[in-house]
Amino acid sequence: MLETDKEFAGSIPESYDKHMVPMIFEPYAVDLAQRAASFSPGSILETAAGTGVVSRAMTSKLAIGTRYVATDLNQAMLDYARSQQPPDSRVQWRQADALALPFEDAFFDLVCCQFGAMFFPNRSAAYREAKRVLKPGGRFLFSVWDRIEENVFADDITNALAAIFPDDPPRFLARTPHGYYDKDLIRNDLRNAGFLNVEIDTLAEESRAPSPHIVAVAYCQGTPLRSEIEARDPDGLNAATDHAMSALAEKHGTGEVSAKIQAHVIVAMA
Repeated sequence: MLETDKEFAGSIPESYDKHMVPMIFEPYAVDLAQRAASFSPGSILETAAGTGVVSRAMTSKLAIGTRYVATDLNQAMLDYARSQQPPDSRVQWRQADALALPFEDAFFDLVCCQFGAMFFPNRSAAYREAKRVLKPGGRFLFSVWDRIEENVFADDITNALAAIFPDDPPRFLARTPHGYYDKDLIRNDLRNAGFLNVEIDTLAEESRAPSPHIVAVAYCQGTPLRSEIEARDPDGLNAATDHAMSALAEKHGTGEVSAKIQAHVIVAMA
């Protein structure tokens, strides 16, 4: 992972939440919230909360007395997440590094993380921290994207951009969001951090958008892929987005579009 892969600054959080969240994240957030609620946790820590799609899904399902702490390393994302839901006495927003959590040992019943583990520069450290703050018998619930070939729009965008930047194709999507999909590796990483009873479900969903333009804008301008494009051509973001849109339209049509997405959902027992 490159340092720029972690940059969600400027206009990216708003674009990300407006386009990416409904297109690919909301179905998995609902699933994660349902799984979390089934464990009846009294206290939850969310790491890499992003723009708050999981916290929005989760708060409607939790008991009144549940304590929920939503954290993210990126303050811009956290500020945006806080702004997108009404005040809730159960929810605390806090900037925190998943690799060095500012919480006591054995403090939470559940640690959850949706599509954040791929961005951790040291997953072993992050997993050890998750285990440290979990009570004995607590659960670590998180999701990661499957390989890019199983996530059609991401693959289409990556191939389209490779055609206009053949000497140095932007590989953010394949490298980071879709770069941590090997289930044996995930199990080994968790067991090395001390987790037991690792269960992994692979869930396919359908990504939908009103048009190929929305898909192109979402990926090219609402993720760190934007930084990769601008690094190759400072004035070329709109042209790259238009090229990606044309490639999507040629394959999927010009109206409402849909395509497969796929992810792994993991539950590990502390």
